[in-house]
Amino acid sequence: MIFCCRQFSFNFPRPTLVMGIVNVTPDSFSDGGQFLDPAAAVAHALEQIAQGAEIIDIGGESTRPGAQPVSEAEELRRVMPVIEQLVGWVKVPISIDTTKPGVARVALKAGASLVNDVAANRTDDAMWRVVAEARAGYICMHMQGTPRTMQDDPVYRDVVAEVKGFWADRLGCLQQAGVAPDQVVLDPGLGFGKTMEHNLQLLAAWPRLTKLKRPLLLGVSRKSFMGQLLGAEVDSRLPASLACGCWAVQSGVQLIRTHDVAETLQAVRMTEAILDQTK
Repeated sequence: MIFCCRQFSFNFPRPTLVMGIVNVTPDSFSDGGQFLDPAAAVAHALEQIAQGAEIIDIGGESTRPGAQPVSEAEELRRVMPVIEQLVGWVKVPISIDTTKPGVARVALKAGASLVNDVAANRTDDAMWRVVAEARAGYICMHMQGTPRTMQDDPVYRDVVAEVKGFWADRLGCLQQAGVAPDQVVLDPGLGFGKTMEHNLQLLAAWPRLTKLKRPLLLGVSRKSFMGQLLGAEVDSRLPASLACGCWAVQSGVQLIRTHDVAETLQAVRMTEAILDQTK
């Protein structure tokens, strides 16, 4: 299995890829405001790469529950100085975390290689055509509703079956828009339109989510369902995040998106070393 994002390619099986998060926002749930200054965001990205991140995901609009949307111009104002500096300095893929085709197009033109799209439940194909034209990578995430409404009252008959069905449908839509399967990573969208029970069900079913033969991404870093389950504040959720990451590695995940690169990398490499001894 191969994942291609422009000039970069990753062949699986291989060690789990760790994607570092850089939120250039004032209101993200975990690190809002810390990296709003472009120089701080660039320094944070470089630190994550030094710690072992093989992809950097840059976002200029919060997708936390209840988040208010920002304009395309404001999102570009936040992310483009960071992307433009990084693409000239680093040799890892830069991902743009956006739901806006216009933002994705500008970021890709500047040298980004990957689009992380939490709105893959969209009904039009404008984003997918931008991805196809650039031969960029694409993270196809399941979400019920929008970031503003997704946690109002999420309901599923069978969350695992519905996520798998959504992915199968999206892969078809993406191919029709010109996006090849080898450009796509699948993300179940933990915390996006799911209750705590839905998130736990998806984590428990991770081995069943590997049937579509595309790389899977785990994004649970410091998520609110951990606080709901364990009574832990945002800054105290690293152990729970690592537990989910180690479980997912054991169950077949290929990418982990995290705020805590060094700790996550150490945990997953230890897990992989143990698993190697069971083969």
